[in-house]
Amino acid sequence: MTTPLQFATQLAQETGELLLGHFHIKGTPANLKPDQTVITEADKAADKLISDSIREAFPGEKILSEEGDTTSGQTDQPIWVIDPLDGTTNFSLGLHIWGVSIARVVEGMPETAALYFPMLRELYTSQRNQGAFLNNEPVHVKPFEKGQPAAFITCCSRTFRHYQVNLRYKPRVFGSAAYDLCLVARGAAILGFQAQPKIWDLAGGWLLMHEAGGIIEAFEGPMPFPLIPHKDYDPTFYPIIMAADDNLAKKAHTKITTL
Repeated sequence: MTTPLQFATQLAQETGELLLGHFHIKGTPANLKPDQTVITEADKAADKLISDSIREAFPGEKILSEEGDTTSGQTDQPIWVIDPLDGTTNFSLGLHIWGVSIARVVEGMPETAALYFPMLRELYTSQRNQGAFLNNEPVHVKPFEKGQPAAFITCCSRTFRHYQVNLRYKPRVFGSAAYDLCLVARGAAILGFQAQPKIWDLAGGWLLMHEAGGIIEAFEGPMPFPLIPHKDYDPTFYPIIMAADDNLAKKAHTKITTL
């Protein structure tokens, strides 16, 4: 019998291949949604593939998706939280950093995660209490060490519109919240900050961060998990800090301030 992790992993890869069929290095036509975020036909096709596959394999389980139903429903039953194409702006402009995030939430908390970035050939997977993996190899966060020649903080473009960042580490903006979470989890970045992520941006990476030994917490406002029953998650942002250890998380809380 296929486990939820095996299913999510295979589905993330299948969706990645579908998206590659829509991707063009010279760019892809895109439109703006009412909230002014970007959407392409690829987003819709990926959402349909993921949703149809979940309904067939796990009938009766709820799907919470950026491009579909954004209401949680009953949280005492498993809920799939999906972002069929994270980094749509990158995708539409012919940039390589974009991917698929699929998470299964059980009793309100992420239990299974698969995130796939096809152009990079990076597959991140995690199961609660079983570790975090990149292409089947274990990954762990890496705190800053004295004498280390370089370190960076990953963040979103909205960070600098709403916050003052007084950290001495180099900032990097990659254009995908899900990928930012993976970068901290695998030890490439020591810190991460997302100013306005949605629940589907976070669900897979949230589990990955925990299983990689990192710190992930709300910067301000409520925690995204556990999920709230019958909540419409579309209007809600969850500013978060991702860090390799407690000291870095505390530093981020004091060195990032609201404008």
